Amino acid sequence: MFRDRVVLVTGAAAGIGQAIAEALHKAGATLALVDRDAEALAKTAAEFDERTIAIVCDVRDRRSVEDAFDQAIDAFGRVDCLIANAGVSSMKHALDLTDEDWDFNFDVNAKGVFLTNQVAVRHFLREENKGCVVNTASLASKVGAPYLAHYSASKFAVLGWTQALAREVAPHGIRINAVCPGFVRTSMQSREILWEAELSGKTPDAVRQSWIDQTPLGRLAEPDDVADVVLFLASDAARFMTGQAINVTGGVYMA
Repeated sequence: MFRDRVVLVTGAAAGIGQAIAEALHKAGATLALVDRDAEALAKTAAEFDERTIAIVCDVRDRRSVEDAFDQAIDAFGRVDCLIANAGVSSMKHALDLTDEDWDFNFDVNAKGVFLTNQVAVRHFLREENKGCVVNTASLASKVGAPYLAHYSASKFAVLGWTQALAREVAPHGIRINAVCPGFVRTSMQSREILWEAELSGKTPDAVRQSWIDQTPLGRLAEPDDVADVVLFLASDAARFMTGQAINVTGGVYMA
């Protein structure tokens, strides 16, 4: 499915990003794995073969993003698809948020998507490459979540950007879509369970069960559940889809 395709994946060292990289590799893609955590990235990249390179990059910094794309292009000649997956979260009551809390979420989740998307699409246009982008948004980009006002706002920004950019570049055959995961079993989720427990006065087990209870399909998502949808959006099977935000929530949100 992805033979002769070069895909750059941000936030690839762990969690959903690692699952996306594994699925793409299995499908035949050549990969540029990007993450800020050099140690974790090296460990992940060691599981792949010569069709893969690891690039340390801070998606908050334009020069770092441009350098990452330059390294991928030097290694493989081009980039055909961007999976803009890098993201962070934190939890607080909305009225307790600081400027630093707000900036931390927006700098990675929103600015990181803006920078990586812009650099990727400029490359697609230079090469007359009908490339594609898949941005990782969130269930919280559809419904504002308690204790996650700043995170929700940053992910709502991702959807607004995705739709607007999709309209601008569609005449060039470039597709921009987003995936919206729900409660996904990752290290980030493990931290969020502890944070919500502290903020709500519940036990971590009660928080986890409440998330399951909100999910009609009756379980937490696995990273592979998200990765499979990302592969679809990045593939030719989704060739007539752009500006979409696809829920992978087990039915928590259905609109």
